[in-house]
Amino acid sequence: MISLDTLEGGLSIAGLHAAYRRGNLTPGELIDALLGDADARGQDPAWITRLTRDQLAPYLARLDGQSPDTLPLFGIPFALKDNIDLAGVPTTAGCPAFAYTPENSAFVVQRLIEAGAIPLGKTNLDQFATGLVGERAPDEHGVPANAFDPAYIPGGSSSGSAVVTAAGQVSFALGTDTAGSGRVPACFHNLFGVKPSLGLLSTRGVVPACATLDTISLFTLTADDAHAVLSIAATFDPQCAWSRRHDFEVHGQNYGQAPARFRFGVPLEHQWQTDSAYTAGMQAAIADLEASGGEKVELDCAPLLAAARLLYEGPWVAERYHAIRELLEHDPAAVHPVTREITMGGATPLAVEAFDARYKLAEYKRQADALIGQVDVMLAPTTVTHPTKQEVAADPIGVNSRLGIWTNFMNLLDYSALAVPTGIAAGGLPFGITLFGPAFDDLRLLSLSRTLEARLDLPLGATGLPHPPRPALPPARDGTLELVVCGAHLEGLPLNHQLTARGGVRVATTQSAPRYRLYALAGGPPARPAMVRDASNGAAIEVEVWRLPVAAVGSFLAGVPAPLGLGQVELASGEWHTGFICSADALHEGGTAEDITAHGGWRGWLATR
Repeated sequence: MISLDTLEGGLSIAGLHAAYRRGNLTPGELIDALLGDADARGQDPAWITRLTRDQLAPYLARLDGQSPDTLPLFGIPFALKDNIDLAGVPTTAGCPAFAYTPENSAFVVQRLIEAGAIPLGKTNLDQFATGLVGERAPDEHGVPANAFDPAYIPGGSSSGSAVVTAAGQVSFALGTDTAGSGRVPACFHNLFGVKPSLGLLSTRGVVPACATLDTISLFTLTADDAHAVLSIAATFDPQCAWSRRHDFEVHGQNYGQAPARFRFGVPLEHQWQTDSAYTAGMQAAIADLEASGGEKVELDCAPLLAAARLLYEGPWVAERYHAIRELLEHDPAAVHPVTREITMGGATPLAVEAFDARYKLAEYKRQADALIGQVDVMLAPTTVTHPTKQEVAADPIGVNSRLGIWTNFMNLLDYSALAVPTGIAAGGLPFGITLFGPAFDDLRLLSLSRTLEARLDLPLGATGLPHPPRPALPPARDGTLELVVCGAHLEGLPLNHQLTARGGVRVATTQSAPRYRLYALAGGPPARPAMVRDASNGAAIEVEVWRLPVAAVGSFLAGVPAPLGLGQVELASGEWHTGFICSADALHEGGTAEDITAHGGWRGWLATR
């Protein structure tokens, strides 16, 4: 039998596929090794149900004649949280009295299986996915231990999924994330925790916590693994009421090299509410992003924090009550005492209170969208501390509430989020941050996380194994176009509103390559410039670079009057970007254009008028 410790790249998808291609390993041999390892461990509270070799045989059989070249997840073992259906295996949601056996797998699970992945079993969780601590599991199975230090909590509610991935028992795992249940345990286990945009992954076949806010989440060892799994799972499901159509071709299907420069927002430091270890971790992550080409922008995140408080202080608790109302009414003792206490609060809100909260949330979202619209990506603590099991036992609800300060608002505000591992503290516990942005920014976040991953080069989960080699990737497309402007579209000038009204964001003030002449065209108002390439007698011209959503470019282009147009402009950095250009013969049409190159740019010329 093979030794799992000798696998180069561990159980990462890249590592396993490399071994399969070399002929050093087969899926059957891998499964036998994983089952042997599980038998040696014995009872493991991270699992609720582990499949036997006989149960796994059909999944292995369907791989016959296939390879990593025909199935993108060929032979990749995974686990799923036990509130997600796997055909023929009981779903308990952490409550044996609730258990049922589904005939069909959840839509996302079936997609992964069809891509070649092998489900090893169902993992433990905070009962009914209510909790961020991982300590509210059923007594029948016990509470999972943190894979780094059993004295500390694993994080929840997707505790088991995080533990088995970090421990090298599976390549990836599915969790769910309504209020942070995927991101918090990812942070505590040195894992990537993908909290997809709402509706990007179907929730058909998932026991609801808050149906309007639930999403399946992903735990992976690497950013590339997260991209591989997300690419399979993110498929529109016409039979899921919450599924949303999304065109990755427009919003950035290509995942790859992050931009060389970007602006990232950071909450004001007094808003972090982190302990000393997590404050130091945040400061280090900010420095790493700056070293990766980022420009830090401090932002007052009060609207985000206000929205977060609505989740448990407002009527959304009624959704949790709705999901298990029948069980609570007929057998309340079957529900974990802390879960019962929280959920019963959802039995009393009035309908008018639900509307009051919706109105507040709409205002918070308006403010929050304007806030994060100032930057390319937001950075925040994933959580504020890593408590011990003893601390949670002493104050189960209070500690849980603290852990959700920076997670609770994400789904309420319809944002995409990604927990990213960024360090191992002196005490041996991992730390991570969260990158987040508007809905469907998922691949932009992953591309940026890959830059951090390469810079930090952390081991895989809790295994201590090094990261497998990373292939070079082309620049990522994120559904935006960088547009070079040189005249009336500059910030504060008369036509700048044509960019800002379409969601444009200024990303740089720079110069063109020294190969252009700048002219003021006849006519107006407003006065308009023309940049004409002149390689032999040109100069550097002051310009701005604006990032504009691709979906808005068509309407913008339709408003560009002749003789101007959009073409490629060379910047001082040597990069080429779309920008305003003008043909040389157009300079003499309708009057004589004035050569204003000597002023260095449009603003310089305006200052002399």
